[in-house]
Amino acid sequence: MNEELQFILDSAKEAMVNAIKHLEKQLVNIRAGKASPSMLGSVMVEYYGSQTLLTQVANVNTPDGRTITVTPWEKSMLHEIERAIMIANLGFNPMNNVEMIIINVPALTEERRRDLAKQAKAEVEDAKVGIRNARKDANNDIKKLDEISEDLQKNAEVDIQGMTDSYVKIVEDIFLVKDKEIMTV
Repeated sequence: MNEELQFILDSAKEAMVNAIKHLEKQLVNIRAGKASPSMLGSVMVEYYGSQTLLTQVANVNTPDGRTITVTPWEKSMLHEIERAIMIANLGFNPMNNVEMIIINVPALTEERRRDLAKQAKAEVEDAKVGIRNARKDANNDIKKLDEISEDLQKNAEVDIQGMTDSYVKIVEDIFLVKDKEIMTV
């Protein structure tokens, strides 16, 4: 197979894999009722004059399915961490017990579960668009190649379509798992 053609196929595959990786990162941020340290993954804390990720100034744990604890490495950071969690507007009400911050994660209502499922579905659609764009770009690049036969071009387009179908299926499977996780009480 032509080296340029192989490069196009590899680039399309890489773009599709990256779309799935991005989807997985986005879905981690959609909470599914169970407490997880990743729920505070985006919280930035003022630390000696610079914005720092919460996980770099404190230990974040989940002792049970409804509680997140944040234990700062420096006790003087307690108030600043509590303020940063409030500012992050995640819907949590942090409680400071002088040793650590305790966050009780409220149970999700049915309406909130549906909203989260819609949000997950939107992320899935974005991933599918990314995969289809990779297909379109690859097909356009193949058409620009002068020195390949029409049969080789058609075969490459069939390969790209097969790759597209398989990655779209992976995305749909990821959504089914996340949707079940969100909707399970």
